[in-house]
Amino acid sequence: MASTAVLLLGVYPFLEIILGRSSSTDPLQDGRAHSVLAHLHALFPIFLVAALLWRVSVDGLSSLTLLAVLSVGLSNGASGIVAAHELGHRRPRSFSWWCARLSLFSVLYLHFTTEHNHTHHKHWARPVDPTSSPWGRGIYFHVLQTVPRQLKGAYKARPADTRNALLVEAVLLAGLLIAAWPLMVAFLGQAAVAIFLLEFVNYIQHHGLNRGIDERANASHAWESRHRLSRWTLLELPLHPSHHLKSSTPYHRLTVHDEAPQLPAGYYGMFWLALLPPIFGRMMQKQHEASA
Repeated sequence: MASTAVLLLGVYPFLEIILGRSSSTDPLQDGRAHSVLAHLHALFPIFLVAALLWRVSVDGLSSLTLLAVLSVGLSNGASGIVAAHELGHRRPRSFSWWCARLSLFSVLYLHFTTEHNHTHHKHWARPVDPTSSPWGRGIYFHVLQTVPRQLKGAYKARPADTRNALLVEAVLLAGLLIAAWPLMVAFLGQAAVAIFLLEFVNYIQHHGLNRGIDERANASHAWESRHRLSRWTLLELPLHPSHHLKSSTPYHRLTVHDEAPQLPAGYYGMFWLALLPPIFGRMMQKQHEASA
């Protein structure tokens, strides 16, 4: 039950260092295979959550099921939400779009697509963007302030859609509570882990980078990482500047940008650094100066 936690938090940071970096962006093939992979990643959280709830219904909230909560949350954050981000840029109400919605529903974050597409992609690396973090802000404070601000941004962009999303999520939680309170606790626990992982990614992608309200966006306003393992396992998410410059580009067609600042480690290594705000802040500023 703890295999995912051990893999993502223990093995991958070291494996990421061993595998090194790559600037190659030529996919082995194009088309259907990449699309199928993204859809499978988006749909898998539904089955993981179902398996978790079944296990909790049998064993209750034991130490083993709490480890399962952690593992499911990490998997849904590192796999499901990453795929939901990719598919959420597809045509609204399409099959891909609905797959993204199902994945986000499994972690109580249905408003993400609305906020991300309508607010973040308009204001990335600006102070008004709730997901972009300035120098000196630690991950813990960032998460506490960004979640309500993103919800507010989603409501401002699409009030009816956001109200409906919150209502559906509330109905789900009420149903779990009526069925058995441990089910609701387990579901909330894995959702909290997944959301924290998502907001960690948001936190590092534009940290300390700032552009004026009238300044045209460019690749220097988003951090890039070329570490192979992060790129391979996170659907090229570390090539974030390329995604922002043209959000309709499918993940396997994203490219590197030499003018983009480079993260000092891959996403798996950056997770542990982010948990230590003073060290993280100094390292990021030093890296930014070196990239300038």
